[in-house]
Amino acid sequence: MNTTENGAPAKDKPQGTAGSRLRALNSDVNWESSSSNIAKNDDLTGREIITNFVKQLPNSPGVYRMFNKDGTVLYVGKAKNLKKRVTSYTRTGIHNNRITRMISETAAMEFVTTHTEMEALLLEANLIKRMHPRYNVLLKDDKSFPYILIPKDHEAAGIYKHRGARKKDGYYFGPFATATSVNETVNILQRVFLLRNCTDNYYENRTRPCLQYQIKRCAAPCTGEISLQDYQGLIDEARAFLTGKSSEVKKQMSEKMLEASDNLDFELAAILRDRLSALAHIQARQGINPQTVEEADVFAIHMEGGKCCIQVFFFRTWQNWGNHAFFPRIDNEMNEEEILEAFISQFYDNKPAPRLILTSCAIEETELLCEALSSKMGHKVSIQKPQRGEKRELVDHAHSNARSALGRKMAERASQITLLEGLAKTFGLDHTPKRVEIYDNSHISGTNAIGGMVVAGAEGFLKNQYRKFNIKSEEISAGDDYGMMREVMTRRFSRLLKEHGEPPNHKDNDDFTAIVPWPDLVLIDGGAGQLSAVQEALRKIGLEDKLNLVGIAKGEDRDAGRERFFIPGRAPFSLPMRDPVLYFIQRLRDEAHRFAIGSHRARRKKNMIKSPLDEVAGIGAARKKALLHHFGSAKMVGEAAVEDLKRVEGISAKMAQLIYDHFHE
Repeated sequence: MNTTENGAPAKDKPQGTAGSRLRALNSDVNWESSSSNIAKNDDLTGREIITNFVKQLPNSPGVYRMFNKDGTVLYVGKAKNLKKRVTSYTRTGIHNNRITRMISETAAMEFVTTHTEMEALLLEANLIKRMHPRYNVLLKDDKSFPYILIPKDHEAAGIYKHRGARKKDGYYFGPFATATSVNETVNILQRVFLLRNCTDNYYENRTRPCLQYQIKRCAAPCTGEISLQDYQGLIDEARAFLTGKSSEVKKQMSEKMLEASDNLDFELAAILRDRLSALAHIQARQGINPQTVEEADVFAIHMEGGKCCIQVFFFRTWQNWGNHAFFPRIDNEMNEEEILEAFISQFYDNKPAPRLILTSCAIEETELLCEALSSKMGHKVSIQKPQRGEKRELVDHAHSNARSALGRKMAERASQITLLEGLAKTFGLDHTPKRVEIYDNSHISGTNAIGGMVVAGAEGFLKNQYRKFNIKSEEISAGDDYGMMREVMTRRFSRLLKEHGEPPNHKDNDDFTAIVPWPDLVLIDGGAGQLSAVQEALRKIGLEDKLNLVGIAKGEDRDAGRERFFIPGRAPFSLPMRDPVLYFIQRLRDEAHRFAIGSHRARRKKNMIKSPLDEVAGIGAARKKALLHHFGSAKMVGEAAVEDLKRVEGISAKMAQLIYDHFHE
């Protein structure tokens, strides 16, 4: 569980001696290398290179890396005995096709020693996630999961959704599988326990209750509608509920309701009745709630057709807090046991591990993995493959979900590849595109202008590849869409050219799972004018005629289905109204439109609430707050004399002069 039952904050715990040494090992300066001059090894086979490398290796735990002739990492491995482990690669006739292929591609190796095999395991997971080696199991969707946070550093704590590093001192409850489930839980807990969700700054500046109090979603401790002592009681009830003491909380609430009813205080009784109803709702919607498992993560793997899905279910306080499906990149010659072992070690690299982990198949190095996770978390972590009972039912349920998710994924992927093939045929491409980039701009009369780029491939929309461009050029006049598009294209492809060189030919590459940096097709939201602007930008950076460009212009009356397509060297054309490829293109364009508009609105909102004090060098949140409290507004700060500014706590004579000069230039 990620919060302690005695109320201690569940913060990211230090990793102790092993963790300290591990952080030191993450720097490449510690690596012993055979790759100082890869070119010298051109006449040697991979097995011969490894044989020569073995002579340098010690008989101690550590991590090794294999490189190809281009210097790309092929594989990261850990070993209890480096010399013995790497020596096994020099033997013939004992390896499967995947390992044999990896050995043949090896041109150099590096290694680092560790104090223990456990440290080697943790370092291996870190390096795999950082370097994405081709022959390792790769956890691609490595997002952080959301938590519920109740801070400790405030007299009247609120309840919030939290994602990311847990640096704030407080009580963390989770993880939840999705942001939606956290939002729903927080909303219901607000209705039940009347906890605030406003910022501390908003809380401190209230003089009367806000709307949340009026709609009975907050007890309004900010204006004294409830005493701080009584409000702390509400916080304690919420914490008790989230730590699994829901029956006790409901019993106490029920007793208070009956007592209020007996005292003819029907208004209070009705409020308590509604709170009980909300608590029943939050428990009922959790789905399968185990009776014997207080806290566990359940991992189930299913393989089919060379693909793999791993379902992870989160159980906390005897409740199902959601699940998430992962589709790691694997080699089809790997078995379920080694895939799941590699996956779990990477999964908990940046996440807290519960006390119990249930798996659908046995893991070979269970003891080592338990020791590593226990050392990292500061409490005992157990990994089990249950054989019977409720725990087995939870694993079977997760496996059923994994099988269904993989079936849906494979069907969607097949459909997506068919649409990409249709895209290639429609636009006359010489191969099926593996990466499609779509561009759109968004602004209001030229203000807060944003360029948006979305990316699609065989796996659908690749949201971690999306990019937004704040239009920076002062030479672009307000509303100049062509100028904005030129700037976006120049910045995007100049950087791509610098980082990855000339666009490669993907024609002979059938791997649709790999993420390639260069697009096979670039779609522009706009007609001939936008397309010409893009061509002009690409011409200046030497990429003319090296990218497939298509402009998508809205048809007459801007009706969907009447789009006109503009391709350099071809006459404009349209597609039949019910062509599946047309629907696919519309979906791509609409996603780019949504992303660009959303980014523009976020930037506009940020600028609307921006204070003139934000532009003063040296003014942080604390000084800004002190100035506003003293003078009442940023305008009054700007009109203040130096002597008045010096009277504000935290403002020195030098800083007062700096503020005065900023507003009186």
